[in-house]
Amino acid sequence: MTHTENTPRSTVAPDATDDPRQGLLKAIALAGRTVTAVRPEQFDGPTPCTEFTVRMLAGHLVAVLRRIALAGRGGDVMSLPAVADDLADTEWQETWDAAVREVEAAWADPEILGRTLTLPFGRIPGAAAAAVWTSEFTVHTWDMATATGQLPEWDPELVAISYDAMRRGLPTGPRDGTPFGAAVDVDADAPAIDRLVAWCGRKP
Repeated sequence: MTHTENTPRSTVAPDATDDPRQGLLKAIALAGRTVTAVRPEQFDGPTPCTEFTVRMLAGHLVAVLRRIALAGRGGDVMSLPAVADDLADTEWQETWDAAVREVEAAWADPEILGRTLTLPFGRIPGAAAAAVWTSEFTVHTWDMATATGQLPEWDPELVAISYDAMRRGLPTGPRDGTPFGAAVDVDADAPAIDRLVAWCGRKP
């Protein structure tokens, strides 16, 4: 997941490993399909991310999209709220699509992968930030899908990217001060998505 300006340009579209932005956009797209498939009567239900209802989790994902776009423009992500809580249940698709367009525009320049961006937990290169956000969207898509009875088609490459990012980002021991519980034990041969969410403190 490295980016070098001297790498020759290919006529083949880069995959998520060659260009972390592609992985991020794929993870966002899957999250978007999952959010917009939520039925109206499900919005007030709980999610495995215990601090959020389904509606609040959807609002959080919209807020994260807006933060990603702002980071791409060089702004302070902490200036935006963590949850977009002013959306009617009929506005998700339009709002989501608008936020995705902002992300695509703000991250269009490949040089962003080498820039240092400020995230809530620190300053990291854009390429690493894209991997972190890919993992956030992947885990929260699982939260949303589990809460609403959906079965997304997980992209093995994105799950692997997400798992690697979270293994490096989360300690094995106490996680005080983070929004993650202790890792949950799962079988070594459990599905990759189960191992990812278990590492993030969920019970698959």
